[in-house]
Amino acid sequence: MDASKPEYASVDEYIAAYPAGVRESLQSLRRTILEAAPGTKEKISYQMPAYELQGMLVYFAGYKKHIGFYPGAGAVEAFQPELAGYKVSKGTIQFPVGEPLPYELIGRIVRFRIEENKERAQAKAKKKAAKKQAGRGE
Repeated sequence: MDASKPEYASVDEYIAAYPAGVRESLQSLRRTILEAAPGTKEKISYQMPAYELQGMLVYFAGYKKHIGFYPGAGAVEAFQPELAGYKVSKGTIQFPVGEPLPYELIGRIVRFRIEENKERAQAKAKKKAAKKQAGRGE
C-alpha cells in the first residue's frame, strides 16, 4: 500500500476527510445506499466505503473532480441507457463533483445489485445441495 495514502478505520472517518461540498455528497450517497439496502453491512474495503449483503453490493470513493460509484459490470450494463450522461467503464460510474447525484437511479442500481446477489446465493446453495445429494449416491 502507498504510504502517502491514508488508511481509514470507518466510513465516517473516510467521509470526514473530504471538503464540505464533497463530504455532503458522499454522506447523501451513503444514506441512499443504506436506505435502498436495509440490513447491509458497511465497511472499509480497498480503502473506500463498501456495502455487503449476501456478497459485495457496491463501493464508492471521492476524488478531486468526481465521485466514483462501483456497482459492478452487470449493473452498469443493465442501466446503460440511464447512465448516458455520465462517464462509465466496466463496473464504474463517475458522478461529477458539484452536480446533483441521481439518488433515485442510485437506489435502483443498489436494489438491482441486491437481486443479483440473491440470485447468485440461491444458485450457489442449489449447486451445493445437488453436490451433497450426488455424494450420497441418491
